[in-house]
Amino acid sequence: MSAFISTDSTSTNPTLAVLGFKRQLVYHLHFWAFIAVAPLVVVQWQHHHFLLSGMLILFCINALAVMALLRFRSTYFLKGRLFPLLAVVCAAYSTAINGHAGLYWAYPAASALFFLLPIREAIASNTIFVTVMAVVSFMKFPEADFWRITFSLGLTCLFSMIFAWLVGKLQMELTRLATTDPLTGCLNRSQLADILNGQIQMRERYGRVSSMVLLDLDYFKLINDQWGHLAGDRVLKEMALRLRKRLRESDQIFRIGGEEFMIVLPETNQHEGNLLAHQLLTSISARPFLEDIKVTASASIAEVSKGETWSVWLNRADQALYDAKSRGRNQVVSATSLAAGDQNTDAPPTPASS
Repeated sequence: MSAFISTDSTSTNPTLAVLGFKRQLVYHLHFWAFIAVAPLVVVQWQHHHFLLSGMLILFCINALAVMALLRFRSTYFLKGRLFPLLAVVCAAYSTAINGHAGLYWAYPAASALFFLLPIREAIASNTIFVTVMAVVSFMKFPEADFWRITFSLGLTCLFSMIFAWLVGKLQMELTRLATTDPLTGCLNRSQLADILNGQIQMRERYGRVSSMVLLDLDYFKLINDQWGHLAGDRVLKEMALRLRKRLRESDQIFRIGGEEFMIVLPETNQHEGNLLAHQLLTSISARPFLEDIKVTASASIAEVSKGETWSVWLNRADQALYDAKSRGRNQVVSATSLAAGDQNTDAPPTPASS
């Protein structure tokens, strides 16, 4: 995956979009840091500050390594942890030998940490940063300047932290809104391909089976026509709650259509998925929705076959769901595997209520 993800992929996967923007932010921060710091190597060398010049060279090498690995390997070199170390050492030492001329670089460095590191690590790094700069300022400048420097640098870190925290919360909320169905809270289709491909890779690499269940409410249009769309929405929300109660934490549930749901079951073969599907149908039909609305559902179960794509896997499950509908509804049909012959209907361990 490229460090700069294409528009086509980000338009369908919000998680990749956020990751792509973060990588671009990291890339540009290191790029402009390199542009700003590289000339200082020569300046400090001309002033015979050879140690500081050497540290600035290390800073520039780290920036180049981060940019190169992001662009060509899509990896974040040392997770950005070398940046705060070099920034603290260079800013503190430069302030000690250059006075205020070195101090000015502490402010952009402190702000950048909140966009390069996880929030907890950035807070810890900047706490050390401010402490070190306070000690250097106390020894280098008059007391009045010491207090001004300490409080101004501390406030810069505080404001940057608040801004970075709010941006992070906004990213999380936007991702949640883009990846979940607002009515039921289930995942939507935006991450479907990635999650199914992940299960296929586990099958190909480690031989771990996975299954999917497609589940569709029977005659849902009649509910909307008879009781109204508000009642239909409440039925869908209750439906999602009943399904979740039967699922494991590792299982993932999608709403992929108006009244159609898909459940991805890691580490689950076709037989185990079939048992669960019948339990789900029983829980749906066992008691009425909204006190007087009786609902049944049809379902299909498909275990992933070796060598198939996610679309073929989903197609097999969809065909089996169509067969469950055509055979009278309120039943589970198992999808034909790629190596199997005719499709078959597994008998439920206990009959689902109508």
